[in-house]
This record gives sequence, structure tokens and C-alpha cells, in this order.
Amino acid sequence: MRSIAIIGAGAAGCFAAASLAGSIAITGSSGTVCIYEAGPKPLAKLAVTGGGRCNLTNTFQNIRSIEEAYPRGFRLMKRALKEFSPEDTLQWFAKAGVKGFSPEPDGCVFPSSQDAMEIVNRLLGAIGGASIHTGKKLLSLSPQGNGWLLGFADGSSSKADIVLVTSGGAPNGLPFIDGLDIPWVRCVPSLFTFTINDPGLRSLMGLVVPVRLSIPGGFRSEGPLLITDWGLSGPAVLKISSYAARRLHESGYKEALAINWASCSQADAELEVKGILAANPQKLLSSAVAFALPQRLWKHILQRAGIREDMRCGELGSKGFSRLVATLCSDQYRIEGRSHFREEFVTAGGVDLQAVNPATMECRNHPGLYFAGEVLDVDAITGGFNLQAAWSTAWLAARAISKTLDQ
Repeated sequence: MRSIAIIGAGAAGCFAAASLAGSIAITGSSGTVCIYEAGPKPLAKLAVTGGGRCNLTNTFQNIRSIEEAYPRGFRLMKRALKEFSPEDTLQWFAKAGVKGFSPEPDGCVFPSSQDAMEIVNRLLGAIGGASIHTGKKLLSLSPQGNGWLLGFADGSSSKADIVLVTSGGAPNGLPFIDGLDIPWVRCVPSLFTFTINDPGLRSLMGLVVPVRLSIPGGFRSEGPLLITDWGLSGPAVLKISSYAARRLHESGYKEALAINWASCSQADAELEVKGILAANPQKLLSSAVAFALPQRLWKHILQRAGIREDMRCGELGSKGFSRLVATLCSDQYRIEGRSHFREEFVTAGGVDLQAVNPATMECRNHPGLYFAGEVLDVDAITGGFNLQAAWSTAWLAARAISKTLDQ
């Protein structure tokens, strides 16, 4: 009987264990599965994802290319999604007992219960005879014969024929693979909100508006923007924080940010504003709101453009018109720092994808050693894509491992 050690009881680790349990039961293969978790309980991060609702996956209906969803690792994910898709994910969890799913217009998919604990409990219930050992931080991993010797922080050790590492993002690296000659991409934060020290902007706290954002270097995003008491949040910010994760880290999270409040081209913005001015020459500019923006925000834009609120539409000259359109389409701010996106912390970086076989998730240098989930240099924008990466890569690893059990 071959032994399998899974390092990390997060989404990828538990899903791999559950997939292995099903495979072992179906094929009659001989194998034991032990999951080792450094923290006090399994699936702690999954329990809070999606604000406690669990954004299980995404329909991808609003995604034009895989690279748009996965800034890093999109080639691997393109292949992985063909093998285990969002539809496969929903079918798997339905068979595990989840009673329905609730897709939303933005493509996010939640369980109908809107309760992440339903996913947690169903996943734990599907791991079969796998055992979970918490408080077991792995310190060393070394080849021994045809298997592996695992050393833990509590002084204990264990042996396994096969090891699957699903330990999640590691900002400080993975010391236990240091001697194994496995290439590593330095981890930096991804998915975070922006600190903006602009009193006028922060006075609009609570407003949610659709925008386009840009950061120097060609980084762009669009979607809802939430103005907060510390700066900016919402899907548009989280998305661009993912795209520009490394540039922002290198700049110390101090970078220029342009907001396109009109969410259109400058030419289209000029047409809209010209039409409003021509139709309302006697109306106060502060009341002649363009693009159905909230009036508080419109007044803020006028102030940013250096235009008096008591000016009438017919009084706005060509220079004022140009400043107004420029502010609508490229309102300039300065990012002064980042803040975490609640407990849903994601990192960019991890095991270099050149180190693994994309069909099996097995390490090219070390047969019998596999990687899945966020420990890989794969990360995504917000919206269920990171969890889908965990499900797909864990499934690939579990399938490959199950094929070795009868060899």
C-alpha cells in the first residue's frame, strides 16, 4: 500500500484528497492519504472567501481570454481548464451534496445557500479515509529511497511514497524545498485595495461607480469602483492590483493612477459633454451631470477641473471644456500604499511553472513530488478564478497520482 502526504489542508489540498478518495474507491487501488496542515484547522481561508459566501468558481462568460483572468500562469490554466472546467467543478460539488448554485451577472458562482461553510463541510465529507493532522508545519522534505522523509516543526517525522505540496502562497518562500533545486518565483502580494490621500476623493466614501483604471506600464482594468475612507476598492481596483502586482511591489506601492470616470474614449466624452452644454445653456454646470454620474462625484470632477459650480453651461469656454473632458477621462491620483483585501490574501509567485509537468503537476526534477494550487506561480483576478485554479490543478495532480498507485 502506497502512502500519500498532502502538505496543506486548504482548497487544493482537500480537493486533491477528495478526488483521490473517489479514485481509490472506484478503482480499488491501494493507497493511504494523510493531510498535514500548519494551522489549527483545515479550509480556514475557504470559509471566509467571497465574504463568507464562497465564490466557488466563475462562468468565464465575461472573460475574453484566459490571460485576462490569469495574469500569471495563463498557459498552464488554459490546459488545466480543458481537463477540469468550471462546469466540472459544479458537477463535482453537486455530486458531493451541494444543493444548487447561484451564478451572478459578473460570472461569479456561489452556492445557493450563500454559505461558504456548506462548501467546507461537503469537501471535508468527501475526503473519505484521508486523515487530517493540524499544527503540523513542514520544515524539511528530503528524498529517501523511492519515497520522501518529512520533518515537522514539532520534532516529529513521517515517511511517504508520494508528496503533494498544496501549502498556498508563501511570501517568505518554502524552506523545505530549498535543497531540492526547484526554481522559485519570488512572491509578492496581489488583490489589494489602494490608499489614496486625497481628502476630496475620500469625502465621497460609499459611492460605487463603473470606471476604467490605468497604471503606467500598460496596466488597465474596468468595472465597479468603490470609494472608501482610505482610498479606493472594488472589483476594478482588485483587478488592476493583480495585473500590476509586481510593478506596484517594486515601486513600494507608490504609483500614479488614472481614473476614467466616463468609461469611454475622449472623443465620446467630448460628444456627451457638448450635447449637454448645448441643450442646457442656462443650467448650472453643477446640475448638468454627464454620464449619469452621482451629483456628489460630478461636483468633485468640476472642482478637479478648476471649474466653478455656479458657472452656467453656456459660460464654459474652450479651455474649461478641455479641462473638464480631460478630468472625466483621466483624473490623476497617487497611490500611497496598499491594504489587504480582508482575509482573502493572494500572492503572485511560487514554484516556477517550468519545474512542473503541466499535464500531471509532477515536479520534473523529482518523480513522486507534486504541486497544486497557489503554491504554484499561478494567480488570478478576483471573481472565483483563484479557487478554480486550485480545483483544476489539484484534480490534475490527483488524477496523475491515482494512476501511479497500481504500478
